[in-house]
Amino acid sequence: MGVDLPLIHRGKVRDVHDAGDDRLLIVASDRLSAYDVVMSEPVPDKGRILTALSIFWFDLLGDIAPTHLLSTEVDDFPDGARDLALAGRSMLVRRADMLPIECIVRGYLAGSGWREYQQSGTLHGQPLPAGLRQSDQLVEPVFTPSTKAADGLHDENITVAQAAEIVGDEVLDRARQIALDLYTAAAAHAAERGVIIADTKFELGFVDGELVVADEVLTPDSSRFWPVDEWVPGTTPPSFDKQPVRDHLDTLDWSKTPPPPALDPRVIDATRARYVEAYERLSDRSFADWPGSARPPATESAMS
Repeated sequence: MGVDLPLIHRGKVRDVHDAGDDRLLIVASDRLSAYDVVMSEPVPDKGRILTALSIFWFDLLGDIAPTHLLSTEVDDFPDGARDLALAGRSMLVRRADMLPIECIVRGYLAGSGWREYQQSGTLHGQPLPAGLRQSDQLVEPVFTPSTKAADGLHDENITVAQAAEIVGDEVLDRARQIALDLYTAAAAHAAERGVIIADTKFELGFVDGELVVADEVLTPDSSRFWPVDEWVPGTTPPSFDKQPVRDHLDTLDWSKTPPPPALDPRVIDATRARYVEAYERLSDRSFADWPGSARPPATESAMS
């Protein structure tokens, strides 16, 4: 893919370029990371799937909060980024002053939240009822912030009070409300399509003094999606993400540090299928119809 624009940041999956005039070009690659290590083999179409799903959610949830999105059409990109290979995996966005915290919402007890609960009966320092099981649904969704770690380091779970010390009470209250409202609406939409959103992470930032939703939204890389019909409290349900890769890596004698082991092509195919299924279930669209160079039409009756 030809991008002749200054590279600002290269993450595990996304490359961020300076597009001029307070704009950025975010390009989602097909890179896949597991245990914080980028695998040598890409997952075909992964970047396009992540972009297609983010655009879908931006449209569906646009009444809750504005976003940083300007366009996904290559013709709107600046000179130096008109390569058609960028179509469907790239977003031209407004540059935002990003909050230095991750805005996580948990509706179910899983991952690091479950581990904390086992140790102390709390979730990001908030007491929870006794006797909960792994993957149990919480009484109501909980806002559970974390730090944003530098590359190569892990985010750290923090309390709401600690988050307020970082961004201030007023900003945190607004961020928490946006995150909870986004999660609640998305979870209801997903449940109607047989998908549980166990938890998800939102990125928020300021554009012209207004708090907006940025980066990816409610994708398999930022969320834990479970099939409703396979959710059994007390177990770890299968997820629509890179679980085939993690399962494969767990069978290997690998230290979970670079270099990564080679992935079986069947594992890559299975992972791609999980990502495609997540998009198609949640959007009611065929990924084969994702136009690539144009934004899909906005969903009508977004909150219905």
